Parts: sequence; structure tokens; C-alpha cells
Amino acid sequence: MTEARLADSILTARFSRPISEFFAVTVQAPTPMDVGIGGQLLDSLLATAKAEPWVRSVLSVRTTHDSSFLAHDKRTTFFLVSLSVPHDSVGRVVQPLRDAFQRVLGHFPDGEAYSVLVTGRAPLDIDIRTVSAEDAHRNERRLIPITLAVLVLAFGALVAALLPVVVGILAIAIALTIVGVIAQYTPMSVFVLNMITMIGLGVGIDYSLLVVTRFREELNAGHTNVVAATRTFATAGRAVVTSGMTVVVGFAALLLTPLSETKSVGIAGLAVVTVAVLLSTTLLPALLAVLGRSIDKPRWLAHRLAWYHRPVIWERWARSLSRHPYRAVALGGAAIAILTVPALFLRVGLPSRNWWPTETEAGAGVATLERMGMSGYVQPLRLIIEFPEGTEATSAKALRGLKHLSDSLRADPRIRDVKSLVDLGPGKSVLEYSLLYSEPDTVRAKYPDFLDAYLARDGRTTLMDVIPSDTTSLTTTMDVVRDVRKLVASGHIAQLRGTTTRVGGYVAAAVDFQRLLLARFPLIVALILGVTVLMLAFVFKSVLVPIKAVVMNSLSVAATFGIIVLVFQHGFGGQIFGVDGPTSAIYVLVPVIVFAVVFGLSMDYEVFLLMRIKEAFDATGQNTVATREGLSATASVITSAALIMIAVFGAFAFAHILMMQFIGFGLAVAVFLDATLVRMILVPSFMQIAGRWNWWPGVKSGSR
Repeated sequence: MTEARLADSILTARFSRPISEFFAVTVQAPTPMDVGIGGQLLDSLLATAKAEPWVRSVLSVRTTHDSSFLAHDKRTTFFLVSLSVPHDSVGRVVQPLRDAFQRVLGHFPDGEAYSVLVTGRAPLDIDIRTVSAEDAHRNERRLIPITLAVLVLAFGALVAALLPVVVGILAIAIALTIVGVIAQYTPMSVFVLNMITMIGLGVGIDYSLLVVTRFREELNAGHTNVVAATRTFATAGRAVVTSGMTVVVGFAALLLTPLSETKSVGIAGLAVVTVAVLLSTTLLPALLAVLGRSIDKPRWLAHRLAWYHRPVIWERWARSLSRHPYRAVALGGAAIAILTVPALFLRVGLPSRNWWPTETEAGAGVATLERMGMSGYVQPLRLIIEFPEGTEATSAKALRGLKHLSDSLRADPRIRDVKSLVDLGPGKSVLEYSLLYSEPDTVRAKYPDFLDAYLARDGRTTLMDVIPSDTTSLTTTMDVVRDVRKLVASGHIAQLRGTTTRVGGYVAAAVDFQRLLLARFPLIVALILGVTVLMLAFVFKSVLVPIKAVVMNSLSVAATFGIIVLVFQHGFGGQIFGVDGPTSAIYVLVPVIVFAVVFGLSMDYEVFLLMRIKEAFDATGQNTVATREGLSATASVITSAALIMIAVFGAFAFAHILMMQFIGFGLAVAVFLDATLVRMILVPSFMQIAGRWNWWPGVKSGSR
């Protein structure tokens, strides 16, 4: 268990009325909220919250007399609602509380002039899930017509174009069903729905496109429907299985990560890719055998779009590369290198802005707190300080240690406020606190909710909430977590030596998650690279081809990271995607997921191209001719498949969840780079240069 999770579990187990699971409720009004009508509304909202059976306590300006709960103009306030429900049941009470507050506003004069927003961990999570599902459904509706248009262009026939769409939709539906069953036994990430939609449409249509294209080639060669379908399965089907295995390797590697967020993405990816491969190699060939030449209907469309399929352009391109392969490698490599440079400045962490979708109620609530300078109250750093056996947290020595720690934290400009046993009011000395806590009955009568929230039942464990300042972003708050941990571990505060201090809260959990994931990342990379090399070596009976494939894919992934850093972290062009400035950091899941997914998806085109080159080489024994023929035969397929994938992934770059924007944009860029610079320039040029060594030791013959 990580430090942050352990801190949260202690908070729940040892404190009478802990503010472990809580909602922050913001109230905006046209009049002051501490007196008059505004004050009456606030009292009604507080009473409504307290009346709910699952509410443990409510902290507000009324109960704490803390002016920080009120904005400077007093027309905006917030209060904290502490819950007494299990961690996994918090989401169920979000909507009932929102409905209860809306009923209060409905019975209040001019209630529509007031805004009451419920935010916090669970409300944010629920709203993100809702928006994520809406993004997935909206993109499905938008992408299917675009995809169909590209497929009509690629095939010159409506029937042939419909088949990949059917396979893509079926892959999504079946994978969602599988994941729905798995979700009954293991937690699944909020991003699984979007990932299944993206990957399902992308690979399902990609694989189908390759199969249908090869089937038409076999029909044009004079074979019957059944023979053409059989030969398609033996050639394109083999390529699809090999490609699918490379994608599966990336998703399978995510299962090695230590947390459910990445494991669930791996499970979803495995499900949707496996289903897409099975559909493309079983159902689709069977349909093709039945349809036969009917896939070319309507024939008038094929005549109008015949220009797209003419290999003349691609043959000329292939011949040009074969004449100047070294120049092509130099220019393509230089372009990749330039695009990779920003990746050297990649900063991993929570983004400084746009992390919470402001279109949602919970996101708008966070924005309201930000305007008040109080957003830190939603995600405070939570220090659980446990004194040794026999030492009370309210003893004179303990209070001196707590006061020293509190003063040290307050001196940090990144910290706005500290809430603890020694922070009941400004200017109080340790002596005053010692006298105060020497009369526990008096303290409990005066501050009942506060004492239950900050002093554990055992008397020797206490909570200290550290509120980041309004100028401290989530990115820099991660640095605060690390610095606080260093401070308490350094032993500089003599009175706290021998205590055990754990830092918890949302940002601390993110720090722990990032540390664990980055520690496992090299293993993930090594596994993906190693298994991919071995698999391709087995398929192509070559040493050089798999090594070259891994290097080329690594280059495209590195360039993708560079562009992500440039657009999002540094903010160049981010406004196009609705990001209003630099994010300052890239969330840790992005490089891990993008690497795992992109590496496999990029290998799709590699396998498509190499399979045709190898097929031509086996027929001619001439590497140069085989490279040209392979490129000419697959260029239009790769281009069409890339256009579809770019459209599918690019649509999610405009999602309302920043995490999905990162991933959607990254995958779209990676596919674009892979289908242009890598597959159309670097790979065929390198194949020309390597000559017969491409197929060593599996094939002894061959020439340049």
C-alpha cells in the first residue's frame, strides 16, 4: 500500500468524524452570504446537508467562524460536507445531495439567482465519467460517416466500404460487453470506454481494410469467391494476426503496472484488439466468400474513383526512393530528430490547468473555488501524524512539535493555510494551546466537529491539513508533497522525532502513483521491445528486419512525445484543442499508454508493408524489385488506414477530458508520422540500403 493510501485508511479507521470523504459545496449569491437573505439560504443548505443520514459533519463559516470560507465580497462561500459512507459508495450520494440542494433553491425566493455546486473527489469522478461517455458516443456518431467516406474512396464501392465499418462497430460492442463482465470483479478506469471506442474503430477498420483489399486483388486475379477468401486468409489474415499480436503485446505490458488505472486500460485493449482480429479473420472472410463480386457495387462509383487506386504515383515514389535511399534516410531522420527535441524537456506530473472539465458541475465548483483562492481546500495535503505510545497529541511537547511544523509550512509561499490542533486561531501560542487542551471537556464543547475531525480516538494520532495557495497549481503542488515529506523525514523538528508522519490526499496519491508507474516503465518498454523483436524474427526469419522495425517505431514514438510536449506542455497551438494555456506537465499515464499503444499500432503498417515486400521477394528473389512492389501495393491501403485512424484518434483530441485529449492527439500524431515519414520514406529506403541482409539468415539468395 502506498503512503497516501495508508494515510487515508488511518484517517477513516481512527478518527471519530474524519473529513476523509467529503464534498465541497460552493454557493454564489447576489447578496452577502453571512447576513440577511443570503445567510438564511446558507443556513437552510447547511441544515439540509446535516439532515442527510450519511452526512457525518458540516464545516462552514457558521461552525468554524473562519473567514476563509467567505470570499472578500461575501457573496460567495463554500462549506465542507464530511460523509460517513464507505469509499466505494460515495458516488451514490452525489446526486441525492445535489437534488436536495436544488429543492431548497426551488422553495427559496429568487432561488434561480443563486448557484449551488457540489464538487470534490467523487463528484469530479462521476462528472468525468459522464462527460467521457458523452464524448465517446458523440465521436462514434461523427466518425462513422467520415470513416465510411474514406472507405468509399479507398474501395470505390459502397458495399466493400460498409464491411469494415460493421467489423469496427461489432468489435466495440463485443469488447464493451466483455469489459462490462470483467468490471464486476475488478475496478475499471474511467477512460476505458473512450479507449475501446478509439482502438476498436481504429484497428477493426484497419484490419478489415487490409483483408477486403486483398480479397479484391485475389478476385481480380481470376480466383473464385471461396478460393479468393482462402488465399486472403492465408496472406492478409496472417498479416492481421501478426499485427494484432504486436498490438496485444503493448496492452499486455500494461498488466504489469501496479495500479488498476493502467491495468484496466490494458484489459480493455486486449479485449478489443483480440475481438477485432477474430472478426477480421473469421466473420469477414466468410462474408466476403458469400458476397464475392457484389462487394464492388455500385460499379459506377468504382469508375469515378479509379484514380485513387492507380499505383503509378506510388511506383514513381518507390523508384525515386530506390535511386536515392541514403538521401531519403538522411532527410527523414533529420525530420524525426527535430520533432523529437522537445521530448527532452518532458515534465511528468499533474497538469497545471484544464485538468477538471469546467463544463461539469463539479468542474465549475472547482473553478469557483479557484476564483476565491480556495481550490486547495478540495485537494489538501493531509498529514497523519502518529505519536509514540504513551505520548498524547495534545501534550505540551507534541503541541510544540505541531506548532513548529505548522509555522514551517506556513512560511512556504506555496501554502495558503494549515488546519490542525494548533491552528484554531491566529496568534495563539503553544502555552495557550496547552492550557486549552488541558480542559478537554471545554474544548469539545466549543469545537466538537473540529476536534473529532483532527484528533483520533486513540489521542495520539492527529491530522494536519495543508492548503496550497491559489497560485500553486496541481503541478507545483506535487513538488510541495515531496518537500513536505522531506521536511518531516529530516528530523529537524526535535519534538516530532519518533513520530510517524504520512502525507496523503489526492496530489500525494498522484505522486505515489507516478513514482510506481515510472519505476515499472523501463520493464514495460523492455518487454514490448523484446517480445516484438522475437515475434517478428520468427515471422520473417530475419535478424535485421525486427531490429529495424523496433528502431523505426521507437523513433516515431519519440517524435510523438516531442510534439505532445510542444503543443500541450508548452502550449504551442493548444488553443486549437480548447486548452487555454500551457499545461506545464504531462500526466504520467500519457507516456506509458501512448508508448504501449502507439508501438503496437505503428507495427500494423510495418507488418502490412513487410509482408508484401517479403511476398514479392520470395517470388522474385530481388530485394530492390520486391521493395518497390511491396510499397506500391500497400501504399494506398496504408494511406487510407492512416486517414481513418487519424480521424478516429484526432476526434478525441477535442474531447472535454484533458487526459483523453493527450492520448487522442498523441495517437493521431503517431499514426501520421508512422504512415508518412516512417513507412513511406525511412522503411523502404532502409530496405533498399540493406539489400539481401534484410532476410538473413532465413533467405540466402537475393540481390540489391
